[in-house]
Parts: sequence; structure tokens; C-alpha cells
Amino acid sequence: MRLSNYFLPVLKETPADAQIASHRLMLRAGMIRQESAGIYAWLPLGLKILKKIEQIVREEQDRAGAVELLMPTIQSADLWRESGRFDAYGKEMLRIVDRHDRDMLYGPTNEEMITEIFRAYCKSYKDVPKLLYHIQWKFRDEVRPRFGVMRGREFLMKDTYSFDLDEASARAAYNKMFIAYLNTFARMGLKAVPMRADTGPIGGDLSHEFIILADTGESEVFCHADLVEMGAPGPDVDFNGDLQPLVDQRTALYAATEEMHDAAKFEAEVPDGKRLSARGIEVGHIFYFGTKYSDAMKAMVAHPDGSTVPVHMGSYGVGVSRLVGGIIEASHDENGIIWPDSVAPFGVGIINLKAGDTDTDAACQSAYDALSRAGREPLLDDTDARPGGKFATMDLIGLPYQLVIGPRGLKDGKAEVKVRRTGEKHELSIDDAVARLAEGAFAA
Repeated sequence: MRLSNYFLPVLKETPADAQIASHRLMLRAGMIRQESAGIYAWLPLGLKILKKIEQIVREEQDRAGAVELLMPTIQSADLWRESGRFDAYGKEMLRIVDRHDRDMLYGPTNEEMITEIFRAYCKSYKDVPKLLYHIQWKFRDEVRPRFGVMRGREFLMKDTYSFDLDEASARAAYNKMFIAYLNTFARMGLKAVPMRADTGPIGGDLSHEFIILADTGESEVFCHADLVEMGAPGPDVDFNGDLQPLVDQRTALYAATEEMHDAAKFEAEVPDGKRLSARGIEVGHIFYFGTKYSDAMKAMVAHPDGSTVPVHMGSYGVGVSRLVGGIIEASHDENGIIWPDSVAPFGVGIINLKAGDTDTDAACQSAYDALSRAGREPLLDDTDARPGGKFATMDLIGLPYQLVIGPRGLKDGKAEVKVRRTGEKHELSIDDAVARLAEGAFAA
């Protein structure tokens, strides 16, 4: 992509109402624009990142055996009356009356609708287990939307729902999502700590939040410090095998959100030098809630013993749009965003220091073509802006690597590669610089 053709409305000044780093930087980098309180338009740069995060989430759900579908944003209130949540959910639910005076709502979550879909087609123990998910926009009418996409009213969410014959198999589904989430966040360069959490309005008796540590986190969290450095299980996990040992390894050490925190237990179980208290950002939440919804909505299957039983269910959410802000909170500096390679909107930023100069233009075009063929998605700054402005823009939008080409270096056949995360600069021949960027040789 050529910057001269792209839509990238960067801001030099920080908007006064942006209180945290991710909100400030997303606005300044031209990723989003606020259209109403807690409601944002996703501009081209922000949308590219959102789609890359969405794809990682999708790939890890598929790897764990979940099957994708798509449910509508508008739901019938009748389904929520069946579960008993229509009146209980509160003012966060946006209620709508259509032209035929039918009560509708903009879905804040999908337990009721997925249960209705399941019960329509699945009648026997032979129809379970099932793991179904979708990635869809949700709406919750927050009383005080703030922090940009971190606590907006409209947000993109991945929600998975499990259906099983009994508690044992339902907990096996829970473990699949537990491990899938660890792998998902690791691929985005995040260290996510699973913590016992309150089940809230979803219900149930088993729940974990996945928390990334950040000074701007919405709640205080407490954990054993070793959990922060514990790596993800990785792509070779056998999701059809016994995952309990992997889950046990990560739940044996103390970790809790403030709602579940037990100070005495924390001091008793965690050695002095390992007690970590910090602010955290929730990026995922998983629940096992048994037969809460299947009892209320008559989602029953025939058991092998001849009886009819309600299915055991769980739900598993990832805040896809919230992750954009979460990654920025975990990865930025005073100059702007630092995107991990896996979610960066463009792989390499090519800076033409003298647009209009025949030799410089030709060298930039050659590098652009080679990196495009290598699948590195380059962004070529071919504008006539001053060099200082070009450097500032590239730092702000956070591309992992910058390739700087100008007339002075060209005289010696040289170009400069800057690694955004470390600030390291490498002066190389143009061919060598392009070849190494194409191969990902500068990756950490």
C-alpha cells in the first residue's frame, strides 16, 4: 500500500478526553473515530489490526475443535424471558420495540439464542458434544463508557458455547477453551494469566478470567509471579487428549481477581518474593454453568439409559476489539504503538526520504515489490512530507520494521533498517536489507 493512496488521518495533538495510552494512540494513529459515546468507527488501519486479531482467535478456536456459525445482533425478547434474564439483566441491555410492537433487543451475549438453535436440532446423546462459536458485534449500554475500545458500548466479541451430556465432559470442553485461550493470547505477544473469577450475570460455579497486566487495568489482581512467565502450551497440544494436567499446572498457583481475592490465603500460599499485586485488563472470560439455561429453555437430549436429560453448557468469550486496546497498553512507548509481528497492520514501513527523486523512487519501488512478493505487506511512504514527520508517523503507527531509503545512502548502495521494538538500527546494502526483511531475519 502506498501512503499517498491510503486513508491515515493521524493527529499531532493528543485529544483531551483520551485518558489512557491505548485510547490516545488509537485516535492519534487514525485507527478509530468516535461517532457517539462508546461507539467507534474503525478506520482502515484499525480495521486491519482488528481483522488480524479476529483471524488468530478463529484459527485457535478451529484448532480446539470449535465450529463457527453466525448469529444475528438483534434478538427476540421472548428467548430471554424463557431464561428469566430479560428483566434481570438490567439497563445495560438495549431494548427495542419493532414496528409490530414485538419486544427485541441488541444482543449483549448469546446464551439464549445458541440454546434455542441447539434444542431445535439436537435431541440425542449422539448429537453431543458440540462446541459452537461466532464472532459478532455486541452492545452493552455502559453507564460510563470510557477508555476508548477498552470499555465501549459496541464491541466485537468471540463467544463459544459448549453442549455436553454430563459434568465430566462439560469440564473437558472447559479445559479445551482454557488451553486455546492461552495459545491465542501468546500468538498476539501477550502474557495472559488465568484467574478465578466471579461468574456474574452469566451464572454457574466455575469461571476464569484471562488477565494481562497493565497500569491502566480496570481491576486489581493478585497472583503468584511465576504464572506471568509460564509459557503457553503451544500448537502441538492434543485437544482430544487429557488436558487436565496442563490446566492444573496453571491453576495450582494462586491467582484471583479482586472479587475472588482472599488475602489470608494469598499470604499463606505465596512466598514473600513471589506475591504479585497489579492492575489487570480482562481479555477473555470462560464459564461452566451446568444446566442453568438448558433447564430453563428445555434443551434436552435422550440419555443412553433411556431417560431425557438437560445438556450441560459453558460459554467462553474473547473481547476481540478490546484486545486491540489491550495489546497497545502492553506494547507502546513515548513515540507510539509497537505492534507484535502477528497483528501488525503492515509488516514493513518503507520511508522514501526524497519522493520525486528518480533513483530514490526506483529503489523504494524495487524494495516495495520484493517485500510484497514475500508477503510482508509493506507500507510505502511516498508522500512529500518532511523526513522528521515521516519518522514520527511510522513510530506512531507502530509497524515492526522500517526501511529507510534516501539519496545519501543510495550513493553507497546502502539503506537503514530500524527495529521498532528495540530501536536498533542496521545499515546494510539495499539488497541485503530487503532480503533479510523478506525472510523475517530481524524478528525477535
